[in-house]
Amino acid sequence: MGARRTGRERALQALYQLEMAPGTSVYEALESAWTASAEAEEPKRDPDAVKFARELVDGVQGHRAEIDRLIESHSHNWRLDRMSRIDRNVLRVGIFELKYRPDIPRKVTINEAVELGKNFGTEESSAFVNGLLDRVAVALKKD
Repeated sequence: MGARRTGRERALQALYQLEMAPGTSVYEALESAWTASAEAEEPKRDPDAVKFARELVDGVQGHRAEIDRLIESHSHNWRLDRMSRIDRNVLRVGIFELKYRPDIPRKVTINEAVELGKNFGTEESSAFVNGLLDRVAVALKKD
């Protein structure tokens, strides 16, 4: 698995934990994500993946209000608080990348978010994430 895909997975896990346990620090949430994955599958931490995960979590946390407004304005018939925590955080990571990471192509961001939805969400997550991120990308004029 590539460093960025691993970083996205750990960032998603950390964002989920930050939402589940308010008061947890970003450091603690990321450390927990890496520790859990080491026990399951990845004994070594790729420094590039660690750096990318931290950038994503810090970026989402730093721009969360704006990202959440974008989610709400482009989701049809879904309030943010009614979305699953996984879908909500996959969308946050994707929108952060679309808006603040011009080095990552739109197609890559959306494909990676869809994969996160498939791997961590429900059966409907990937289609939901794909549609909403596509609408946001169009609104942001991200090519």
